[in-house]
Parts: sequence; C-alpha cells; structure tokens
Amino acid sequence: MLEVKIDKLHLKNPVMTASGTFGYGEEFSDFFDLSRLGGIVVKGTTGERRQGNPYPRMAETPSGMLNAVGLQNVGVDAFCKEVYHRIKDIDTNIIVNVSGSSIEEYCTVAEKIDALDNIPAIELNISCPNVKKGGMGFGTNPDMAAQVVNAVRKVYHKTLIVKLTPNVTNIVEIAKAVEAAGADSVSLINTLLGMAIDVEKQRPYLSTITGGLSGPAVKPVAVRMVWQVAHAVKIPVVGLGGICTAADALEFLMAGATAIEVGTANFIDPSVTVKIVDGLEEYCKRHGIKDINDIIGII
Repeated sequence: MLEVKIDKLHLKNPVMTASGTFGYGEEFSDFFDLSRLGGIVVKGTTGERRQGNPYPRMAETPSGMLNAVGLQNVGVDAFCKEVYHRIKDIDTNIIVNVSGSSIEEYCTVAEKIDALDNIPAIELNISCPNVKKGGMGFGTNPDMAAQVVNAVRKVYHKTLIVKLTPNVTNIVEIAKAVEAAGADSVSLINTLLGMAIDVEKQRPYLSTITGGLSGPAVKPVAVRMVWQVAHAVKIPVVGLGGICTAADALEFLMAGATAIEVGTANFIDPSVTVKIVDGLEEYCKRHGIKDINDIIGII
C-alpha cells in the first residue's frame, strides 16, 4: 500500500528523516522501531571532522526555528570506521548526506561512502546556508550545481539524490541542471536563509547572525517548489519542509513528491515519523486507496 521507489531504492513507505535532525538514527532507537521507516538520512558528512559554528547556533522562531550548526560531524573516515558498523544492520534504507567545501571534497566523501555495502544512496548537499565555503554556493548556480553533480556521478555508483536550496530565484533551473548532470533524484527544500534579533540584548540570536529557517513556517514555500520541480523533471522528487503530520506529508505527495523527509518535528516529538506512517496508512484505507503511488502528483 505504501511502497514507493526512488531510482533503484525501494522504500517500504514514503517517510524518511531529514539530515541533521535525526543524528545517525541510533539516537532515536529507544523511542520506536527504526525499521518502520522508509529511510533514514544521517547527518551531513564531510571530508574532515567539523566542530561546527560557535554557540549560540539555534533559535526558536514563530512556527519554526533557525539553526546555524554548520555541519558538525565526525568526518567521513570516522563515519566509516566507527559509525557505519553500528547502523548498517538497521532494517531500512540508510542514506548519507554528503557535503563539502570543494568539488574534490564532495568526490572524496562520496567515493568512500560508495564502498560501504549497506549504504544504498547518498544525498548530495549543495544547499547548506550555514558554512562559509561550498554548500549553498554550489546550489545557487546551475552551472556549479551541474559541475559538482557530474564529478560525483563519476565516482559514485548507487542512487544519487541531490538536495536543493530554496534560496534561488528559479529552483526549476537548478533541478533541471542537476538532472542533466546525472542526479537520480532531487530533494527539496533545505532551509530558507533567515535572521532573528534579541531586541533586549540588541544583537542577533545566532553567533553567525543568519541561519537556516525550518519548521511549519516554510511549508507553503516548500510545497510550491516541490510542485514546480515535479512538473519540470523526470526523476523522482523527495519533499521536505515543515512536515509535522500525515496531512502535511500528503500535501507534498499530491504536489508530486515520491517520498518525504521529516526534520524539525523530530525535535518536538521523537516518534512523529511513525505517527505519520500510521496516518498515511489510515488515510489510504479511509479513501479506498490501494497504492499510495496513485495519489502522487495528482495536483
């Protein structure tokens, strides 16, 4: 009923977790059976260990949050040696979010992840607004986006999902560019660039001044962009941005997303993802839908 497919990636249901909001998955294993999810996208992984940005780097906003964590992670070598063996046998699709400051770094990380048997896909992050080099810099220019995807495609042989930034004038142009360069799928949206000021202290809440806005506040923008991209490319689209309920997920699916990722809501309710899975199943039964693919892209 809920099975979907992204390139060669078979998902038991369309519900995945968004990178940076779910750790490596094991942190949530006390709350529910992780195998119930369609996939887990682990935190952004770079060539070297990163400490991330100075604190404070998170701030609550109306209907959302700002973050400027800055891709804090253990680095690809430590991931392969220390983390991989702990999560490789989780009975779902484990997807690694790959980031970098240069095309060479993206390729190095992707090639090392390619060698891990139980990682069937990567999500290429060309859209992070919280790093000084790389990240969103690649994702806002169609030529640069195509260059990094083309280079990674040469060294990575499994399912390649490319994560797009909403901080552009024409997201369809970027999506088409990465599709032509060899992406098997695109995921969108990453966070919107935002800012908040503490008026009593007369300074920004974040050490970096600006950060990425996520949560329910961005959902209408995300749904619109997913709808635009899904009508413009032939590869599957993964939708994310403010999903908190099964109804939210259904909006993305009806707009054209084959699967969805849940991000900020994990901080509010650690078991929200399985509640969304249950909600999708209940919706299909209530509406007599035998295959959720029948409602994907109906808008």
